[in-house]
Amino acid sequence: MTASTSRPAGRSAGPSAAPTPVALLGADDARRIALRAQGLLGAPDRRGGVRGVLRHLGSVQLDTISVLARSHELIPYARLGAVGRPAVEAAYWGSGTSFEYWSHAACILPVEEWPLFAFRRRRHRDRSHVWGKQTDEATYRSVLAKLRDEGPLTSSELGGAKKTADWWDWSDTKIAVERALSFGDVVCTDRRSWKRVYSLAEQAIPAELFAQEPTDEECLRTLVAQSGAALGVATRADLLDYHRLRAEQFDAVIADSGLVPVEVAGWGPGGAPAAAWADPAALAAPPRGRHRTTLLSPFDSLVWDRPRTERIFGMVHRLEAYTPKHKRVHGYFAMPLLTGGRLVGRVDPAREGRTLVARQVSLDSPRHLEALATALREAASWVGCDAVRVEALHDEAVRPALERLLA
Repeated sequence: MTASTSRPAGRSAGPSAAPTPVALLGADDARRIALRAQGLLGAPDRRGGVRGVLRHLGSVQLDTISVLARSHELIPYARLGAVGRPAVEAAYWGSGTSFEYWSHAACILPVEEWPLFAFRRRRHRDRSHVWGKQTDEATYRSVLAKLRDEGPLTSSELGGAKKTADWWDWSDTKIAVERALSFGDVVCTDRRSWKRVYSLAEQAIPAELFAQEPTDEECLRTLVAQSGAALGVATRADLLDYHRLRAEQFDAVIADSGLVPVEVAGWGPGGAPAAAWADPAALAAPPRGRHRTTLLSPFDSLVWDRPRTERIFGMVHRLEAYTPKHKRVHGYFAMPLLTGGRLVGRVDPAREGRTLVARQVSLDSPRHLEALATALREAASWVGCDAVRVEALHDEAVRPALERLLA
């Protein structure tokens, strides 16, 4: 890392001046900082386990797609190895250490972050509706009363989730409980068979956290700092995207967030330097340690932001699950292959009994075959498979070597 020596740290003179960068980072420096911040460079925190991964990242995205496993399981697997589904489920649900809410998308969050989303709960309450749906106050009050009397319940136990078979045709009860979830009267801290279990927030959130009601500015300042720590070094757009903040929210608090302005070579148009922000702790020591070799969920926070992924790793990656099959390039749930701190290929996985099936594989170079075999064997161990079969391969000439490595 190359520190700026000709300019003092802080902001330039003038109320509208851009901040003066405290360091100029090379693109490789920034890439390694990002990997370390995401827990993919250096020794894994096995003592902290899955809860440690969640606290470190601050947010793990949820999604209904399940191929090898659901995405929220793949996130700790990529960092810790085959910790197993029971460890993941115990860390996320039913233990009072996390809750679900809207962050980058629908996410699982450490319970310590409950006060930080007060700004968003207030905003939802001001809007008084969820996804454009409204319900009468009598239904809303009856849902809260039922939860108070009977304890945690699923939407089915509350009276049904849908009016018809259509996924979008919510019942009044479902609208009411999701509205209560957005407002913060209700919280989800548990799931049963992938169904949300709703509880009164005042009963499920620890009292010392539930009582806190920070101002919008306090929430946003802390979330921006947390995003910076989770990303290591990031542009303004990256930091906005992590918890899906609005530009004016970010701009109001960035100066007091504790993040420092830097420039990153190669991040701008045409390879020019670009303005960014860094966590001071990330700049304090060079990022060193062993790189993880692993497959990444498309919803992993290392790659969930496509512009950032392209800027850092040079890979244009998109989830093709919702692309018509005949138009897919890399497969339904193509998982980027990370090795040596770079994204070097993709695997579209499936599972057949105790066999992990790589339905489609592409590699940037044959020199990454060993890393590919390592990642496939580890991914098989995540889900209890003891064999790997590769179907479509980008270059059939490398199949004999790959099969020897897998054997």
